[in-house]
Amino acid sequence: MSTRREILAVASGAAIAATGHLPKKVKSDWFGTWSAAPTTIPPGDPLILSDQTVRQVAHLSLGGDQVRLRLTNEFGETPLRIGEVRAALRKGTGTSNDRRVTFGGRGSVTVPAGTALTSDPIALPVPGGADLVVSLHLPDRTPVTTVAAFAFQENLIAAGNVTASPHIEPTATITQYLFLSGVSVSTRGSGTVVTLGDSITNGANTETNANHRWPDLLAARFRKAGIDLGVANVGISGNRLLHDPNPPAGDPAEEFAAWFGHSAPRRFDRDVLAQPGASHLVVLLGVNDLGHPGTIAPLDEVVSAEDLIWGHRQLITRAHQQGITAIGATILPFKGDTLGFYTPENAAKRQTLNRWIRTSGEYDGVIDFDRAVLDPADPERLAAAFDSGDHLHPNDAGMAAMAAAVPLKLFKKAA
Repeated sequence: MSTRREILAVASGAAIAATGHLPKKVKSDWFGTWSAAPTTIPPGDPLILSDQTVRQVAHLSLGGDQVRLRLTNEFGETPLRIGEVRAALRKGTGTSNDRRVTFGGRGSVTVPAGTALTSDPIALPVPGGADLVVSLHLPDRTPVTTVAAFAFQENLIAAGNVTASPHIEPTATITQYLFLSGVSVSTRGSGTVVTLGDSITNGANTETNANHRWPDLLAARFRKAGIDLGVANVGISGNRLLHDPNPPAGDPAEEFAAWFGHSAPRRFDRDVLAQPGASHLVVLLGVNDLGHPGTIAPLDEVVSAEDLIWGHRQLITRAHQQGITAIGATILPFKGDTLGFYTPENAAKRQTLNRWIRTSGEYDGVIDFDRAVLDPADPERLAAAFDSGDHLHPNDAGMAAMAAAVPLKLFKKAA
């Protein structure tokens, strides 16, 4: 007997073949509204928490009448015991509408090593654009081995179990997400857009706590236009399309490269297909594949434009197999970057890949981020007004230009 998922996949595939878009869902269902893609940690002693509360802020893209959390221990080697979990709306410097979070009706939960768990539905109505505050109490000695290392959001650590307190006195402030990788909402939505990328999608180098990542700004455009899609940002700083982190022995990159995460094909099932209600995929990947070899990866990992095109084709195929619309985004210019990525050879590969993304027709749609942020006087450079200073990452204005360059017609049929 066919499963409901299989039936939906067949139906969605037929709809995409006819229209290029998923059909609108008319009943309440679960959709991803926020995500932070987890990674392991670099070698060395991990952060240890014991009888402490971690309070973290998730900026929601899509509202709903119920919420679910996804807690992760996917890179842990021992079970993760969480004594209590609370969810609340952010109100000023504190919280309101606090709710107890349960797992199978229980307030405490143990997440087995190497996996993730989803909470019971939480009766907490949330609007799109709201900040959800998630507080986890870790009663035991807990090594932090599963993280999203670059949050561009300040999160707090406090002593004891203060999960239910509207205001807490932090003992530390961190800019990572610990053990929290997803939030979904129950709503009459039509899907979730999963943005798969590297640091530019993750939010570097935007203002901390400002939610100026281009996926956040795209979600704001959706809300203004009445497009009922969530946005799940699974960008990871340093991420590559074709290779896992692989710093040469003795290279300083050994101290941070593990945070770059698995290659896109390796993490695709966990970070893309597992997103509740995933309907669209936006891929912005390839610049680190060009820039890392010879800087913080071995030279034998140098890729050609044809290699990158092959990798993109793999992502398109896997998305289409699950009835997901695949949208390609062109790689931004990076001439003069301070990280040593730019060479004339890499520039030529970027142009070849971008030409294929624009003209091949293999993606269901195209977002031309390159043209949105380039310097007209030197198209291999970021425009000065959009440059964060390293000539590779856009600043907040650049992120706004990227979000504004997304053609909403790619998504309006889901509205």
